[in-house]
Amino acid sequence: MRIKYLVLLLVVIGFAATGWYFLSRGFSARDQPSLAETFIARRLRHLAIPRLAREAGNVVPASPEVLSEGMAHFADHCAFCHANDGSGNTDIGRGLYPKPPDMRQSETQSLSDGELYYIIHNGVRFTGMPAFGEETSNGQDADSWKLVYFVRHLPMITAQELEEMKKMNPKSPAELEEEDEIRRFLQGEDQPAGETHRHQ
Repeated sequence: MRIKYLVLLLVVIGFAATGWYFLSRGFSARDQPSLAETFIARRLRHLAIPRLAREAGNVVPASPEVLSEGMAHFADHCAFCHANDGSGNTDIGRGLYPKPPDMRQSETQSLSDGELYYIIHNGVRFTGMPAFGEETSNGQDADSWKLVYFVRHLPMITAQELEEMKKMNPKSPAELEEEDEIRRFLQGEDQPAGETHRHQ
């Protein structure tokens, strides 16, 4: 009986300490997760991925074209949060909690192909990672598998590839408006904002 009370007391103390920890730190997304949070989150993520999904192999044959398609897809859909180089060092990435992982590092690269696919395709609850994969009749999303190849390539990405990806990144409304102004100016329809010409 005394052991039950002792266990109950330890549980209550644990909850109280956890509550005090969060209340003293607040819930700012600017903070870095503690080591305990990180360990628990990774463990839960691992357990949440079904065993068959973890063991799945890439169904898309590797080729330079597939890697190129994966790179283009990453630049257009993923780099907004993860950065072109996979570092997660973006305005959005720095504002998320937990932060996007540096996908060049072992925490991501040590995951199986099946785990990477499952995360890309289904997202991760309680994080900023959405489910991007499309539902298909055969249950396999080729775009997500191509992204797995590109994620594997991130530790070896070259400066030339990063420059190429910049051209594929989505443009902001301000950038699109600026491009449209330049286009209209070149076609003689308008002048770029802030510029005037005097004819003498």
